[in-house]
Amino acid sequence: MRVGLTTAILVMLPALAQGWEAPARGSPDRRAMMDAMRPIAEWNLGAPVEFVVRDLRVAGNAGFASVQPQRPGGGEIDISTTPLVLRDGQDPAWLDGTWMQALLTKQGKTWVVVHSAIGATDVWYADARFCPQWGAVIPEVC
Repeated sequence: MRVGLTTAILVMLPALAQGWEAPARGSPDRRAMMDAMRPIAEWNLGAPVEFVVRDLRVAGNAGFASVQPQRPGGGEIDISTTPLVLRDGQDPAWLDGTWMQALLTKQGKTWVVVHSAIGATDVWYADARFCPQWGAVIPEVC
C-alpha cells in the first residue's frame, strides 16, 4: 500500500509543479475553448474547421491553446487559398502554415479568446505583458 501511494505521488508531482492542467477530451472546458477559437479560425482560414490539439492548458480562469486547424475529417488547409491571404493580403511565405495559438480567459462558463495568432513565425506570447494574467499557463516564457 505504501509503495503504491508513493508511486502515485511521484507520478502526480510533475503535474502539480506545472501549475496548470490539460482539459480532458470531451470535457466542457475543452469544448468551450475550441468553440471560442473556431470563429477566429474560420474567419481567417475559411469554414469549416476542426482542431488537432497540440497543447491545451488551464489554470483558474486563464487558458492557452496551440492547435492545428484542419478541414473536417483531416483535410489539410491550403494557406494560399484562405481569407487570411486572399482577403487580408497576408503573404503565405511569411506564415508558418495554419498553426494557431491563443490566450483565453474564462468568464463564468464561457471561454473568450483575448489574443491569438495564426501562422506565427515566432513565440508571440513570450511577452512580459502577458505574464501577469497567463503566466501559470505559459510558465516556460514567463
